[in-house]
Amino acid sequence: MESKKPLFERSIVQRAIIDALVKLDPRQQVKNPVMFVVAIGAVMTSSLLIRDIISGQPNIGFNLQITLWLWFTVLFANFAEAMAEGRGKAQADSLRKTRKEMVARKLVNGREEKTEAASLKKGDLVVCEAGDQIPGDGEVVEGIASVDESAITGARHSRERR
Repeated sequence: MESKKPLFERSIVQRAIIDALVKLDPRQQVKNPVMFVVAIGAVMTSSLLIRDIISGQPNIGFNLQITLWLWFTVLFANFAEAMAEGRGKAQADSLRKTRKEMVARKLVNGREEKTEAASLKKGDLVVCEAGDQIPGDGEVVEGIASVDESAITGARHSRERR
């Protein structure tokens, strides 16, 4: 049974918080035009709120709410984007590690030889049986295969190849 990782893994969340703050840099924000406009709105309403506080305006509640909501939107969007990037990087690292450690059953002159999957080259033939992990990208040249692609796609489905 495969163990599920928590949605908010501590190391990814910590890195995402830092990345969310780094993404407040206008050079980073401009890469996402919608959030860039929201960030500009947050800066403008913040400056208006500060002006109203300094000038002693009695009713600043509405401006305060708008300013807080805009900053919350910008920070949450940056955090969500950083979390997605962090989880993607962690999954890619996990796949790379699996590939380095995997052993392939390579066909050499009609005989099977065990070799590291990372050493496979284009044109190499490998033997795979039911339940085996596929050691690399390729195509089925003989037989029928139903391949679980969930490690790559994240979806729980198989694709049949002939």
